[in-house]
Amino acid sequence: MMRIGQGFDAHPFQEGRPLFLGGIWVKDFSRGLAGDSDGDVLIHAIIDALLGALALGDIGTWFRADDPSVKGARSTDLLGRVIRMVDERRYRVVQVDVTVVGEKPRVRPLVPEMRDALAPILKVPPEDVSIKATTTDRMGWLGREEGLATLAVVQLEFVD
Repeated sequence: MMRIGQGFDAHPFQEGRPLFLGGIWVKDFSRGLAGDSDGDVLIHAIIDALLGALALGDIGTWFRADDPSVKGARSTDLLGRVIRMVDERRYRVVQVDVTVVGEKPRVRPLVPEMRDALAPILKVPPEDVSIKATTTDRMGWLGREEGLATLAVVQLEFVD
């Protein structure tokens, strides 16, 4: 039995924070993403997609802003917690497909490192983690380089 989930997340940039994206620290970018955790929109969209595939609500249901374990947490840790939920329900990740929307930073050069960071957490080979990027051709808040948004789709398979 297969299940599919889709997720979305968006955060504005914030001065004075490191940028985490796809589980890696983007060292050569001067602004991070606002959020209660590290603000990693790519992982947050994957989390929402996984929870959606399991019909368990959204990221805010499981990781509330008023939960002290979420404040400043690495999103990779939150993703690991969701993967345990996937495992407990006897599913496994088959594939993840993600699209990052924003003008900067340039995502394509970061893709191999992000795939390598996410694959072990998701328990899949890196080639089953697709990460793409697009812009809005300078339209709207994303086009003005005010933040990033991400869409994700995951496929889960029931494990006998």
